[in-house]
Amino acid sequence: MLHEKNVVPMEQQEQQLKLFSVVIPARNEAASLEKMVKRLDQELTLEKIDHEILVVDDGSSDNTWQVLEQLSQEVSAVRPLKNDQQHGYGRAVVRGLDDFVGDAVVIMMADESDDPRDAVRYWRLLADGHECVFGSRFSCGGAAFGYPKVKWAVNRLANWFIKILFRIQLNDTTNAFKAYRRYVIEGCRPFLSPHFNLTVELPLKAIVRGYTWVVTPVTWRNREQGYSKLKIKEMGSRYLFIVLYVWLEKYFSQGDYRRSG
Repeated sequence: MLHEKNVVPMEQQEQQLKLFSVVIPARNEAASLEKMVKRLDQELTLEKIDHEILVVDDGSSDNTWQVLEQLSQEVSAVRPLKNDQQHGYGRAVVRGLDDFVGDAVVIMMADESDDPRDAVRYWRLLADGHECVFGSRFSCGGAAFGYPKVKWAVNRLANWFIKILFRIQLNDTTNAFKAYRRYVIEGCRPFLSPHFNLTVELPLKAIVRGYTWVVTPVTWRNREQGYSKLKIKEMGSRYLFIVLYVWLEKYFSQGDYRRSG
């Protein structure tokens, strides 16, 4: 496990976390949602972690919303939300981040690729005093099963570029599966990314703005149902834009956006 160098402030180490929020964006994920949400709820319940599960329907054309309405009747922790504005992965996540009530939040995918047991590990690390937890599929102890070869090559190149540019020991910045204390989310606003580039905007802003973070290995499995919404050709320039935007903040904002304490 890799720890960021900054020391966690004592007053924040002592801040007790009581409620864990999970934000799950979903677009045409009716086939996988029920299994994913029930497994997540079961794991968090078994570990005695008070939680809420916010699933944001991002303009689905299948029966995702009907599945969510039914789930909310069966699983008390589920809160279905709709993104009624412009659609996009980032916009759906922000819709959830605007609505969660927990002391900390984790962002997960609706396709069962993220392991609920890793979400439990995130909660434990946050409770230990860390402000951000970043999962890595490619560190020692991590695993990625069924990762498409072309996407793997592009992923490794993009993460190497970010690692060198920001001089950080994080090799999976693009992984969406990350967790934050509530005040970190507020401290990283405003969010600019409407699409999957939010997956890099959030952690990079948290790092640049001075929040403490820890990396832990996670397990990822390729989806069994539906299809991936991430299109590499469409996202390349958007990722580059947001990476360079935060890099400019790091070196030219003179600390205007860094935390004050």
